Amino acid sequence: QQTVRSLQATIKPQPVAPPPPSPVLAKHFGTPPGHSFFDKYLSSNRPKGGWAKVAHVQLLREHIHVCNALMLFAVLEDQESMAQRMILYPKEWDKQVAGQESLDPQVQTSKRLLRDAAKRYKVMLQPVDPLLKIRDGKSIFPLAGLLSLHAYNRIIYLPPSGLVLDTSGLDHLFTLPMESDMLGISAGPEDEVTSPSIVLLSPSKESFQATLSSVDPEKYDEDSSLNKIPLLADLPEDQVHVVAKTSGLRFEDDKFDAAAFMDNTSYVQISDPNVLGPEYDTPRQLLISTTPKAPEPKKAWQEVYEKYRERRMDVCGLDLEPTPKSADKGPNQASQQI
Repeated sequence: QQTVRSLQATIKPQPVAPPPPSPVLAKHFGTPPGHSFFDKYLSSNRPKGGWAKVAHVQLLREHIHVCNALMLFAVLEDQESMAQRMILYPKEWDKQVAGQESLDPQVQTSKRLLRDAAKRYKVMLQPVDPLLKIRDGKSIFPLAGLLSLHAYNRIIYLPPSGLVLDTSGLDHLFTLPMESDMLGISAGPEDEVTSPSIVLLSPSKESFQATLSSVDPEKYDEDSSLNKIPLLADLPEDQVHVVAKTSGLRFEDDKFDAAAFMDNTSYVQISDPNVLGPEYDTPRQLLISTTPKAPEPKKAWQEVYEKYRERRMDVCGLDLEPTPKSADKGPNQASQQI
């Protein structure tokens, strides 16, 4: 593994001659489009099957992560990503809406946000039933269930939670060759168990059936299954930054450039030791103990958290949630059920 600067997963196509002006590009990126090399590249290097065959998909299990998905799609809409957009959420939420006069406030908020996703950001909503009955009588829709969406040639899934800064770098991943049905891109620091910050999937009936049949429901654990996804390796370090992780910023020194980090990174996964998640109003003393020490990494870290808080309010109309008293499981480790 590597530090954040070297470990920001990076991919860049070989230089090509600039294509002539494209009406398609003008439609999707505005006129003129050229704020980056990606604009010209994406117009002439479409994903397999075209943009109708690739999708940004978020799988929701908990109400706390609905706004995070909405924030992702708000940026995709604002920056005019050409990929399709979909949210999978528990069908049980619809049953609660249909069968209860007085809804749980969390359900009410989630349903409002899902309606906003469809209306404002052109997101397809798909309620799903659990696919696996696991230990203790729990039922879940595993991440591998996304392989069942075989109407698409490629899917990008972003494990919650995170901040999208530039969608062009993410959209370029739709053109990346894949040798397996699931591929991860990690931005974790050296002292953490490696798990993907971005997951690429190539859905098909065969891959879905093979993957699901190989799962032992009694031993299934979502975090462990994430860690088993093969990771993209041997990435060149001198190219466009795609992903970073806030927990890695504490390894950076005074040579780190916070402004360049914010300008050049496509997606920042927000995950830090002892912090439940960016959705929560973490006690000040805990934040201070987690903040990077060097000035520039500290500035970038604080800006990511502040941008997340502001975007959460702007997009979802939600302030930060109080930290639950039972938040002793570690960061981003609330129960994952559907």
